[in-house]
Amino acid sequence: MILASLVDMSRLQFALTAMFHWIFVPLTIGLGVIIALMETYYVRTGNEFWKRTTRFWMKIFAINFAIGVATGIILEFQFGTNWSNYAWFVGDIFGAPLAIEGMLAFFLESTFFAIMFFGWNKVSKNVHLLSTWLVSLGTILSAFWILIANAWMQFPVGMEFNPDTVRNEMVDFWAVVTSPVAVNKFIHTATNAFVLGSVVVIGICCWYLLQKREEEFSRRSIKIAAVFGLISLVVLIWTGDGSAYHVGKKQPMKLAAMEGLYKSKEGTPLVAIGILNPRKDIRRMKEDSLSYMLESPYIFNISIPEGLSLLANRKMGTIVPGIEDILNGGYTYTNRNGEEKIAPPIEERMQRGRIAAEALATYNKARISGDEANMTEAKKVLDENFDHFGYAYIKDPVEIVPNVPLVFYSFRIMVILGGFFLLFFSLTIYFERKAIIGKQRWFQYLGIISIPLVYICSQCGWIVAEVGRQPWTIQDLLPVSASVSSVSSSAVLTTIILFFALFTALLAAEIGIMIKVIRKGPEA
Repeated sequence: MILASLVDMSRLQFALTAMFHWIFVPLTIGLGVIIALMETYYVRTGNEFWKRTTRFWMKIFAINFAIGVATGIILEFQFGTNWSNYAWFVGDIFGAPLAIEGMLAFFLESTFFAIMFFGWNKVSKNVHLLSTWLVSLGTILSAFWILIANAWMQFPVGMEFNPDTVRNEMVDFWAVVTSPVAVNKFIHTATNAFVLGSVVVIGICCWYLLQKREEEFSRRSIKIAAVFGLISLVVLIWTGDGSAYHVGKKQPMKLAAMEGLYKSKEGTPLVAIGILNPRKDIRRMKEDSLSYMLESPYIFNISIPEGLSLLANRKMGTIVPGIEDILNGGYTYTNRNGEEKIAPPIEERMQRGRIAAEALATYNKARISGDEANMTEAKKVLDENFDHFGYAYIKDPVEIVPNVPLVFYSFRIMVILGGFFLLFFSLTIYFERKAIIGKQRWFQYLGIISIPLVYICSQCGWIVAEVGRQPWTIQDLLPVSASVSSVSSSAVLTTIILFFALFTALLAAEIGIMIKVIRKGPEA
């Protein structure tokens, strides 16, 4: 019970920090490209209007950049303070992208940020423009390396386990960097940030139009943001489809939770809108199997026929495994070596995980005593069962089922809001081209309301990605219960309270400063 409490507290602390951090980061990434595009217009045309416009949005960028750095540092420190077993187990791999991010991306940002923000009229136009683009590139590269590390946790590749050190070691750096999960995840997350930045720009400009202020500034800013946002959203939707495909092949339990899918069938439908039946809980199967079997997964749902088969397998009429199927095994999945395998039942994976753990213990005893024959035999058994290593820490098969309602509803909120923003950008471009956006007061209110909506959409995406892979810190290799540090749950609870107070104060300060800057408007 104490360990469970510690795991829950550590997860809550990390979730709190990550979600606060993600409030600031996507706006920084999205605005970085937008202000670089605006300054490019200024350098090419020499029109002082674009300089004034760029400097205004640069202030919003700077506010988010500073607070994003503060929350990001706290987030990285937690790997050592709260997740030291995880850091030991995979630190040689996970630490590499983070180190590169610090040495390359953050160095690039911090070096040229000063020139970008304070260098107006102190360096040439071209040097200043180059600095702005390099800062924007730095924010994108920072996200790139962090997302490579995150994608590796979802699909660990390019590594070998060293039983002498009980650590995973990188053997193929480029396999980690070019993993299809990593590439798709980076493009998906970056375009998400571009969309968010575009919506915020449009929303702020809609406020100016409501106030009948800065009409030229607002219309031109809206034009750039709407076009950039629409292009980014199209790529975002495309990579979202790619994400679903990779999840279906490599993390089938996450996909089953996203759909509330318990039992597979040929030509699996995709739930467009639905309400889950709270009584359909896999944990009730043992308590009352007959009642569980009779319960429908949904109280209400509208589904697209064969949609999930097409999404997950690129082929209609195919089977997508549900939660019960994954527990019972027999479906096809892609292992970390890129090989398609028939999944054994979870209970068998738990047994093979224990065999791997026992083989590791035998290997270390033999190594200490100098028994090379036993070392060789134990290493062979360990290698044969290592893909199931993490299941040694699973006590009950249902532990591998994530929080289905949270993942299911978060996924639908994200998709529905994605469709809304597709319409929103299209209407924005139409109204701007017709030069009537300043007359559409209902649309101006909609633009302001869209700012919190785009943040909700972005956060829901991370909930699906991270809650959906629970209970794993590293998919199939290390659950969260085996990743935590040996600290007291009360100490973690204390830091949660402190962090929540600190982050709330930072967020309030950011919003207050931004409101002051927005009310003041662009400099004359």
